[in-house]
Amino acid sequence: MARDYTKAPFCLKEKDLVWVEETLARMSEEEKLNQVFVDMLWNDSPKEVAASQKKNQFGGFRYNNMEPDQVYEQNATIQKNSKIPALIAANIEGGGNGAVKGGTKIGDEIAVAATGHIENAYALGYYGCKEAAAVGCNWTFAPITDIDFNWRNCVIGTRAFGNDVDTVADYSVEYMKGAHDAGIAACMKHFPGDGMDERDQHLCTTINTLSCQDWDASFGKVYKKMIDAGVPSVMIGHIALPSYTKRFNPEIAEKDIMPATVQPELLQNLLRDQLGFNGLVITDATHMVGVTSRMRRHDFIPKMLMSGCDMILYYRDHDEDIGYLKEALADGRLTRERLDEAVHTILAFKAYLKLHEKQKEGKLMPPEDGLAAIGCQEHKKVAARVIDESITLVKNTKNQLPLSPKKHKRVIIYPVQKTSLKDKLKKKQKKASDLLADALREAGFEVTIYKLQPLKYLSPKGINGKKALAEISVTEFCSMYDAAIVLCDVGDFSTTNERSLHWKIPMGPEIPWYASEIPTIGISVAHPFHLIDLPMVPTYINTYNNSKETMRQLVDKLTGKSEFKGTSPVDAFCDRADTRY
Repeated sequence: MARDYTKAPFCLKEKDLVWVEETLARMSEEEKLNQVFVDMLWNDSPKEVAASQKKNQFGGFRYNNMEPDQVYEQNATIQKNSKIPALIAANIEGGGNGAVKGGTKIGDEIAVAATGHIENAYALGYYGCKEAAAVGCNWTFAPITDIDFNWRNCVIGTRAFGNDVDTVADYSVEYMKGAHDAGIAACMKHFPGDGMDERDQHLCTTINTLSCQDWDASFGKVYKKMIDAGVPSVMIGHIALPSYTKRFNPEIAEKDIMPATVQPELLQNLLRDQLGFNGLVITDATHMVGVTSRMRRHDFIPKMLMSGCDMILYYRDHDEDIGYLKEALADGRLTRERLDEAVHTILAFKAYLKLHEKQKEGKLMPPEDGLAAIGCQEHKKVAARVIDESITLVKNTKNQLPLSPKKHKRVIIYPVQKTSLKDKLKKKQKKASDLLADALREAGFEVTIYKLQPLKYLSPKGINGKKALAEISVTEFCSMYDAAIVLCDVGDFSTTNERSLHWKIPMGPEIPWYASEIPTIGISVAHPFHLIDLPMVPTYINTYNNSKETMRQLVDKLTGKSEFKGTSPVDAFCDRADTRY
């Protein structure tokens, strides 16, 4: 039985319902199966995109970021070759940079929350989605409605609005309003809630360990507020919620508790019935080990639909995954009634976005002159404001600030970086340590960026006869430098279950042994919880951003030209006493 799409969040009119019903009635089984998939494009040529969509007629798309004109052409090609207008999504989590190269990064959720100004959450949704809409996107996989309860969590450190439930709820609603006003539908994620487990669902199934009562007062409260505000879609994480699974199914064995993407108790009983969600449900990426490790793909692909998901984010092999669904229809593991309900919801979502009307009017793609908004000065000013208001002085226990070229002329920077595949693909992009050094030099400082050569240090003769632990005497070190900065740029996810700082050699010269000898400042430009690895630094700052503009503004604040305005939306002290002094 179809849901009532005249009710929130879609609120369809009679003419919209007619289009939905007539479209569904015309669809073949093959078209319905393809409609539930969101395809992933990796810099495919327009010719390849056209050929694929003519053949497959996917319901939606995500893509790898390209230049604005390339994304525009790609999305125009998608819509031109779609019988049913397509959903085109982007991860607009921090701004337009999530939709297109050169897009404006307004600021990750944690930075927006650190400003303390809820209007910045609206700005994040509005300006980020305005740039995405300019290239033909109509769906944002945001806001992130997770809660940063566990500082060890390695996925959402900067991607959530913090650890205060009301802040997460209120800021998420404002983001959604901004996205809506920019013409894009929001998708809250990752139900039933990330931020409890310290592991990453890209790598294994993670667990939300809250009791039903505690979940209701936290994640449940956020979801309910978003649902009541009209959020039209939700992304389901490969995250288990044992408490509610057991409440709805008391006989279930521990080993049979599954991630929410294949757990009907969470999708039907909790999300649909208890919380009253009436919109579209989409899975998180189906390549993630959080689901692939729990059952065969042959089984979980149809199980996702049968459990209550309406769309499947990515196939592994198109023909194979379609084959799995056909087998499930044949043997009853997936019913045709449930498939029709899923497609019905997808079409209703598209009608909610007025895609059927835009297709008829030839307006699925915006005018090309709208590309001028991408990375424009107006948007950059908003981003600069968020940077200014978010940079957070977490502690300054020895009153080491401000720094001045007169008193702290010679500064040494110790960079702690993690090189991911993403970083390697951006070889031309300057590192945060280089950007900070440039800004400090511009302000009149002499700057040395330390470079450790571990293999030479660990050789029998060391460097110039000195071993790593005795690279330089304390007296000599203090005569060479007036201040030290430990710059931490470690924040990538989906490759490891931790975000700790990794030093290159045991007890080596880069580790802050010098914190008691000269003014020493720890600065994290990514993960907000690096103070756990730097409890010895008396001054610690979170910037939440590693851009050139951030480094420029950071130096203004380090030197007292600008005040620190941010307030940490998480426990940056990581629930430890020694990190505070």
